[in-house]
Amino acid sequence: MSGLGSILIGMSALIFLVLGSIHLYLSFFSRVFYPRDDHLLDLMQSNSPRLTRQTTLWRAGLGFHASHSLGAMLYGALFLYFVTIVPDFFFKQDFLLVIGFIYVACMFALARRYWFRVPFYGTALASILYLVGGVVARFSP
Repeated sequence: MSGLGSILIGMSALIFLVLGSIHLYLSFFSRVFYPRDDHLLDLMQSNSPRLTRQTTLWRAGLGFHASHSLGAMLYGALFLYFVTIVPDFFFKQDFLLVIGFIYVACMFALARRYWFRVPFYGTALASILYLVGGVVARFSP
């Protein structure tokens, strides 16, 4: 299949793998996601959401950060595997190509609406790379 398509989609997947890994590391080994107001941190660590009293807002937030990171890492690892190890299989699977595009497009939309510059630019670049890689692969001989 398309070598250039594989490279472009692989770069897209690598962006998500790297961003997810950095996000996971920062979630547990830094204070970058802590609120600037220490009083707010105390409140988050001592209050539970209305949904359940079995966790706190702080612990739930850490769990959301971790699951969000793992999702990006899983997507990145799987799609990097697909385009490097089994590209002939991958590019024949319209379902995988579409699901991959839906994922990157949704992550871009979330980054645009809710996040900050680094994930916005990262997901924008990854989306463009994925789209161009898919088009190149689809229309190359």
